[in-house]
Amino acid sequence: MCGIVGIVSRSIVNQSLYDALTVLQHRGQDAAGIVTCDQDKLYLRKDNGMVRDVFRTRHMRRLQGTMGIGHVRYPTAGSSSSAEAQPFYVNSPYGITLAHNGNLTNAGEIGEDLYKTDLRHINTNSDSEVLLNIFAHELQVLGKLVPTEEDIFTAVSAVHRRCKGAYAVVSMITGYGIVGFRDPFGIRPLCFGERESESGIEYMIASESVALQALGFTLIRDVLPGEAVYINTEGQLFTRQCAKNPVYRPCIFEHVYLARPDSIMDGISVYKARLRMGEKLAEKIRRVWPDHDIDVVIPIPDTSRTSALQLANNLGVKYREGFIKNRYIGRTFIMPGQSERKKSVRQKLNAIELEFQGKNVLLVDDSIVRGTTCNQIIEMAREAGAKKVYFASAAPEVIFPNVYGIDMPAASELIAHGRTVEEVRKIIGADWLVYQDLPDLIASAREGNPKIEAFDCSVFNGEYVTGDIDEVYLKRLERMRNDDAKKKKGSLQLLNDESIDLRNA
Repeated sequence: MCGIVGIVSRSIVNQSLYDALTVLQHRGQDAAGIVTCDQDKLYLRKDNGMVRDVFRTRHMRRLQGTMGIGHVRYPTAGSSSSAEAQPFYVNSPYGITLAHNGNLTNAGEIGEDLYKTDLRHINTNSDSEVLLNIFAHELQVLGKLVPTEEDIFTAVSAVHRRCKGAYAVVSMITGYGIVGFRDPFGIRPLCFGERESESGIEYMIASESVALQALGFTLIRDVLPGEAVYINTEGQLFTRQCAKNPVYRPCIFEHVYLARPDSIMDGISVYKARLRMGEKLAEKIRRVWPDHDIDVVIPIPDTSRTSALQLANNLGVKYREGFIKNRYIGRTFIMPGQSERKKSVRQKLNAIELEFQGKNVLLVDDSIVRGTTCNQIIEMAREAGAKKVYFASAAPEVIFPNVYGIDMPAASELIAHGRTVEEVRKIIGADWLVYQDLPDLIASAREGNPKIEAFDCSVFNGEYVTGDIDEVYLKRLERMRNDDAKKKKGSLQLLNDESIDLRNA
């Protein structure tokens, strides 16, 4: 899961890129990067950390130029090394930089092919570097001294033929312009907009519409599945469908958890979708437990608030804020190691006792992934004096790993994998547990845009829309993503970082 942005402007873009990345910070808190272009020169700054920590005044002053791209990341593939922070760069042809959100499911296969057939060296374990080199190679074989929009669209078409999986991309071609494109299923989000300046129209491409809105851009629309958008340095906009058989299958988990509620994604208001999730969940509670004794509904901040409020209104039950969140702790479901996650939850939330004492409390969360945080939060509610603690998930059971760019753990680490609802209830320690039904979740999102016939719901139903995921792939993924693997990777990275420090001492 990452956030990407690209801007072609009439003035220096460093501050605009920085501001856009801050708005997209929820999509990635591991690393950040910006590259700008001033005529034929590139200026790059990237490192591990939050946007505010990576970019200091001295870095911003060096980021000159009127166009640039930016990236915030969580490490879903490769490692959390600063060497894998984006954007990535290749000098040939033209000098191309690229930032990517998603995951190539055939990265290993085409990574080998890149060297054997294209003689291109891949320096990291990141599939984003693979994607960049494929795009660069497909532009290079055209042999043009000056690339036209037709050449760029031809190269993107070739990328679609070679790459499988999920990818939303912004790429900058030094001295020529910025291109944004989306995989043929539109799994990961991408949109673009415009704003008027004194010297002409300026364009922006971003993961979420909220980034455009924050910078005064007007949303034009989402980039369609398989489509490419190209803005040259003169401020001309070109669009082209570059995939043969595009199919709209956006990731529904964006609406559950990933996206900001004030974003419009694929024509769907994330806020309204979450309101409908609350309505549907309330209807289910009425259906399966008509004589419930819930005294108060309390959300687990932040993403469940919208659903919880509508659920409470629909049930006619009090809604209260029972937890105060420390906003300086990152999202916990992607943290490796149970002990780290447990410690983080206690640091992240603090209970307001008077909202719990002597009450039957229904806690509402957007989803249940590992279940570690649920267990800790339920304990906190009981310690705060709750008589009974019920738990509701605005999403169905997360049973399968995500292969399209969300760092959900191995299947064996998903609490609902291979377990019944009752078994999950006992493990997390709730007095009662209810999940959203998948058809209701789909209906909640689809009502916002009926033109989207289906979504990628693979984490809930195991149906991977790209059609290339088998048991062998999932087992290999599990070996890479389980907690033991992440701990080993972290230890190796620490050794690497120490050796680098010694060399620089």
